[in-house]
Amino acid sequence: MRVRTQARRDAIVAEAAKLFEESGYEGASMSELSKRLGGSKATLYRYFPSKESLLVAVVQAVATSHLTEAVNGFTQDTRGVFDLKEALQRFGEKMLAVMNNDRRATAIYRVVIAESGRTPVGQLFYQSGPSECIAAISRVLGEAMDRGELRQADPRVAALQFTSLLTAETEMRIYQQEPPAITHAQIGEMVVRAVEQFLFGASPR
Repeated sequence: MRVRTQARRDAIVAEAAKLFEESGYEGASMSELSKRLGGSKATLYRYFPSKESLLVAVVQAVATSHLTEAVNGFTQDTRGVFDLKEALQRFGEKMLAVMNNDRRATAIYRVVIAESGRTPVGQLFYQSGPSECIAAISRVLGEAMDRGELRQADPRVAALQFTSLLTAETEMRIYQQEPPAITHAQIGEMVVRAVEQFLFGASPR
């Protein structure tokens, strides 16, 4: 029963992602989604009590799950050594790979941007992944400050600055109709530049 329930939930989220992509947040309705799924709205509401909760599930599945994977990369290697530069590089590569080469993730980002000024969608998006990501980076940078690897500063501000550097070379792609794919090598080079710039500014004087 639990497997069937999870499979049904996953099917709802997948179809909802398509509907949000096609119609935007305001244009997508639970009625239309239930038609596409071949069920009733009552069944749909048993899984998701509101359209907002459904959007959060879509965002987590399509647009922010890669952030959790990237954060999980902040671990020690097999020798028990933590290399901050290497960890930031791994995180950046995972983050940019999905943000820039996953068409559906890009589409959901655009839905969020389009609706943010009119609805609470932007805040829901931030709470469903990016806020946790910033908190995790803040912890890593705070620990590096305690070890003397970085100069003392507000770890959260440093985390925000780091992620801004990561997206500096690709941010305009969200506004392009059909941005070309970026190779893994190009992503690696962008992240190297971002990490080096961050560490140059954040290193102890």
